[in-house]
Amino acid sequence: MHALEISNISVSYNKQPVLENISFTVAPGTLTGIIGPNGAGKSSLIKAILGLISKRSGEVKVYQKPLSKHKHLIGYVPQRNEVDWDFPINARDVVLMGRYRKIGFFKKSKKQDIEWADQCLAKVGMLDYAERQISQLSGGQQQRIFLARALAQDASIYLMDEPFAGVDAATEKAIIQLMKDWKANDKTVLVVHHDLQTVTDYFDHVLLLNKQCIQYGTTHHVFTHENLEKTFGGRVSFLNQATV
Repeated sequence: MHALEISNISVSYNKQPVLENISFTVAPGTLTGIIGPNGAGKSSLIKAILGLISKRSGEVKVYQKPLSKHKHLIGYVPQRNEVDWDFPINARDVVLMGRYRKIGFFKKSKKQDIEWADQCLAKVGMLDYAERQISQLSGGQQQRIFLARALAQDASIYLMDEPFAGVDAATEKAIIQLMKDWKANDKTVLVVHHDLQTVTDYFDHVLLLNKQCIQYGTTHHVFTHENLEKTFGGRVSFLNQATV
């Protein structure tokens, strides 16, 4: 059974095509990197899968059922620049937002929910910052708070949009460990990623994207110099052939 089935997704902004007929399936317990140049539609693909933007066409199935039936199985880590970090809320409350589907909106968090949130904060090394306002945190700390929120969702599938962008070494290590833990627990992870040098270390599957699906499959077979040139238009000469 596929964790995700993406069928013929097309997206346009202001009548300009952003994604064209994207189709692929994702097996449970895999780590997939979504790789492509700026403007390739990587973030749009994540949002289209989640139903956060309108699709011109296409369908998303989660464990063979329509997205609407299994949306609760998906956790999402957005780009940090899409979040209002000046909103007056502390780190623990951000993590508790990941429990809303279980708690219910506008309902008071129970003791076990708070304990769960604190366990998630501890797992990413942020328990000591539980009552700190998010505006007072560094970029790496903010990212780890969002990782903890994703953990609190206890999802089966995680979609992460540029989680490594602009983070410190400690946060990068925390993200990598979290991805490995999810994989070990048969959870499925899709990550928009920009650092070509680390792709083979982080992911077992790769989707090469440039408005269309250039290639998709195991990293060993797909992440080749030839496919990267097709994806980036020949702008990958800085890569050593041994890297890919």
